[in-house]
This record gives sequence, structure tokens and C-alpha cells, in this order.
Amino acid sequence: MMKDTLNYLSSHKTLGREESKAILIEMAKGQFSESEMAAFLAVYLMRPITVEEMVGFREALLELCLAIDLSAYDPIDLCGTGGDGKDTFNISTLASFVVAGAGIKVAKHGNYGVSSVSGSSNMMEYFGIRFTNDEQVLQRQLETSGICFLHAPFFHPALKNVGPVRQALRVKTFFNMLGPMVNPAGVKHQLVGVFNLELARIYAYLYQQTAVNYTIVHALDGYDEVSLTGQAKVYGRHRERLITPEEFGVETLSAEQIRGGASVPEMAKIFIDVLKGLGTAAQQNVVCANAALAINCVYPELSLEQSFQLAAESLQSGKALSVFNKLVELQ
Repeated sequence: MMKDTLNYLSSHKTLGREESKAILIEMAKGQFSESEMAAFLAVYLMRPITVEEMVGFREALLELCLAIDLSAYDPIDLCGTGGDGKDTFNISTLASFVVAGAGIKVAKHGNYGVSSVSGSSNMMEYFGIRFTNDEQVLQRQLETSGICFLHAPFFHPALKNVGPVRQALRVKTFFNMLGPMVNPAGVKHQLVGVFNLELARIYAYLYQQTAVNYTIVHALDGYDEVSLTGQAKVYGRHRERLITPEEFGVETLSAEQIRGGASVPEMAKIFIDVLKGLGTAAQQNVVCANAALAINCVYPELSLEQSFQLAAESLQSGKALSVFNKLVELQ
């Protein structure tokens, strides 16, 4: 089947929704060799993914997913596609703790970094967070600390099977694009960062078909999050708009000010420094800006600046650090 598919795709054709779904289900069942999977993934490095293909791949992952019920906590997920090549520190993961510190439950979906030094799973693992798909354990973490971490391969067999191939390729693939859309808890609130405008539009189209309260963000200079280095495009259910650093009440940053470390330990030092209030003003502002966008997603009646102030209070008061410490203590 894969040989026929590759021949078909190599003649500049695209897959339909059902074909896309079927091939990903086969991939999850281990029906293809690593070289076949690598060839398939490479197709989407050379051309954009279509809406039909994206829908099919997403449906396959959700159908195969080990779903969990965290609906009693009505959590939000902050998740980016990664793959922006910007080498930032773990901004959205830090923002997740800030949001939880502000009193909003968070079910953070994440994975190891593929095209970056450190994904959210690398960071959590470094600090001793044990990955689990035990619903009761995750509920207890949400209850006690305000946050739980959902390590994607524990919930998605397709991601587990293709993991070694993605690690070998070391580039972003369509799995980066799918990650934020397949949270196993089926969260009803999401802040999603994407690495280009074309993908942001596809996401906006797909999320319109769901019941999710969503905010999709892409910084116009290429980041899959609010970077504060310039304007960012934001899509919601009822409008799309450009936002500026000034709307958060802060100054524009340079790319250098939000760059991460060269190794997981270096990234971890930045991570814990920011949580302890020892990060630079730029690092704290960019984390709070992303947390503010998530807070604003849940409470749209607030302005971005008001949301930013709530995020800043969570960080500066030590509430975000307390969330982190409680999660670590539960391990």
C-alpha cells in the first residue's frame, strides 16, 4: 500500500480525507518500515499539507487515541506546533504554569523536541515529572497542583511508532502540525501556536468546525507563539486581528532576548530562573504575554493588558512556582 501511495504522491497528487486517515491508522499499527515512513513524511517537507489531508490525519489520531476525561476541571491547553527554528526557551510550557498559578486548570499536551533543543517533554522529564496516562493520577495532579502533563506518545500509538523516524529526520513534519489538535483530554479551551500563516489559516478553518473555544497565534516574524519581537496574527472564533507588544503594556523585544540554551540543562536553568523570578525582564514578559493570551481566551471580557497583569501577578507572587513545586512533589 505504501509503495502505491508514494508513487501516487510523487506525481504531484494529494490524498483525500479517508485515504489520509487510512494510511495513518496503518502507520500506527506498525504496517510500514521506518524507511517507508520517512519517505512518506518527506513528501510533506516538499509541499504544503492540504485541509483534507490534515482532517484525515487528525481523525485517525483521535480515533486511535487513548482518551481521558478531565472535563470536571474544564482545563485549557497551551500547545505550539514547534518547528519554527527560532531556538527560544520553553516559553509556552512556562506560560502553562503561569496560567495555572492564575487559577485556570491546565492540561498541557507535549512531546520531546524534534527540531529544537528541548521540547516540553524534555523539560518535564529533566525535572523528574513521570509521564503517565493513568486518568486518576492526572486528575489528582490537576486537583492538587492545577496542572497535569500529557506526554503525547503515551496517548497516541501512531506518534510512538513514528517517533524514531522523526528523531532521525530532526526536522518538523506534519506530526508537529497535528500535535496541538489531538489533546487526549478533548479540552474545550486551547491556545495554539503555529509556525506559519498558511497553517494558521488551516487551523482556523478546522477549529471553526469544533466546539473548542480557541485562540490561534502566529508571530509574523516566524514564531509559533507571541514573541513580542513584533506583531502577531491571532485567530479566534469570531474575529482575527493583529496584536502588538504595546497591547500587553510592554516594549518590543529582540530575538536575542528570548533565545534559549544549547542543551537541556541550559534550558532548564532558564526555566527555573524564570519561575523563581530570576529571569530577565524580557524572558518574564514574553512568558506572561503568552499566558495572557491563554487567560484572555478563557476570559475574553478582559483586555490583553488586564490579562497580562494577572499573568505577571501569578509569576511575581510565586504562585506559578508553587504550581510547579506541587507537581514535582506528586511524583
